[in-house]
This record gives sequence, structure tokens and C-alpha cells, in this order.
Amino acid sequence: MPSTELRVAGFADLDARTFHDLVRLRVDVFVVEQECAYPELDGRDIEPGTRHVWLTLDGAPVAYLRILADPGAVARIGRVLVAPAARGGGHAGRLMAAALAEIGDRPSVLEAQSHLVDFYARHGFTVSGPEYVEDGIPHTPMRRDR
Repeated sequence: MPSTELRVAGFADLDARTFHDLVRLRVDVFVVEQECAYPELDGRDIEPGTRHVWLTLDGAPVAYLRILADPGAVARIGRVLVAPAARGGGHAGRLMAAALAEIGDRPSVLEAQSHLVDFYARHGFTVSGPEYVEDGIPHTPMRRDR
């Protein structure tokens, strides 16, 4: 039976192979599948306050997000994804629960793809601004204050 494992690490704790596999998954979903040409390696992965949170299935990453340290002690959740072959297995919910446990009582923000607003609302986020389009995809800013 396949084994799923949750992992959390700062950049300094990632070996080269793991970072490669995480970035490849991000590129496969955002750049290739969603056809968004943008600078995936934006420099924020290596910031001391960044936490990488991912799930592996038999050792391979299948779901990922990162938590950035924004000004004012606000945590920014981003790059949330589940590999196409792993969707529908509850991985996104497990990943969000792990991220919120990592964040604790700090406020957190994210830029939700608009079709996922209800998913994030189930995790305590509320819409915090108007919808906008980025890379051809509607997004909605959301915030969680507890």
C-alpha cells in the first residue's frame, strides 16, 4: 500500500535532489499544465523565514506549498498544488492543515485561484479584496486572522 508522508523544511534543510523535485512539480503544474510563463524561481524559496511543506507518496512529492514571512509577522501561503495524478485524495486539505499548524496564531494571506475560494474558506480564510486576473487566471486575495 502506498505510504504518504508530510515534510516541512527551510531551504537550508533541503538537499539538492529534494529541491529539484519540488521545483519540477511546481513547474509541471503552474508553468506547463496551467500555461503560465513566469519566473518560478523568484528568490523567495531561499529566504530564512520560508518554510516548504509537502507530501510525498512513496518518496516522491505529490503536493506542495510554501509559507513566506511577509512584513508585519504575516505568513503568506503560496505555490499550493497537488500533482494531477494525486488529485481527489484529500492531499490539499492535509497540506493546508499542516501549513496552518506551522503558522500558528499569526495572520496569514494567500492569493487563491478564484475557483478555489470555497476550499480556502473551509480553512478559515475570507475574501480580503477584489478579484483580479494574473497569468490569465482569476485570483482572489484572502486572509485568515487567527
